[in-house]
This record gives sequence, structure tokens and C-alpha cells, in this order.
Amino acid sequence: MSFGELACTCATLILHDDRIPVTAEKIATLVKAADLTVESYLPSLFAKLAEKRNLGDLITNVGSGVGGAPFAGATAAAEEKRKKVTMTWVSLV
Repeated sequence: MSFGELACTCATLILHDDRIPVTAEKIATLVKAADLTVESYLPSLFAKLAEKRNLGDLITNVGSGVGGAPFAGATAAAEEKRKKVTMTWVSLV
């Protein structure tokens, strides 16, 4: 992801979070207010995406679908590590 894409993504999410209609002009205004410069076509590209897709669905469905099992394994490993660290900390106190 390029710097400009990241800036427009953040601007789009800010507008969506504030329940402000996402337009190219508003994205460009937020990017300019942050003292950033992006390619001139990016704000309109992101506005078209927001117009055609439900941003709320995109946000809530991140990570759903394929790939859930490895995450579950990673979560179990992280929990085991947390327990070990906690036991070590308790034994030191």
C-alpha cells in the first residue's frame, strides 16, 4: 500500500466514523488538513469505492472467512505464553 493510499484510507475511515458522506472533496480536504499530498486521482477512487460498497460491512468482515484456524492456534499459543509470564512474575514477587 502506498503512502497516498494509506492517507486516503484513513480519511475515508474518519469520514465514515463521523457519519459524514464520503466524497472526493472531503477526502482531499482531510488529506490537505493533515498537510499531506497524494496523487490527484486517489480521493475520487476512494470515494467511488465508498459509494459502491458498504464500509461498515467491509470493516466488520475483516478477517472473516478463510484463515481463521491459524489465528485460533496463534491465540492459544499467546495465551499459553501469557500464563507462563504471569506465573514467572508471581514467583518473583
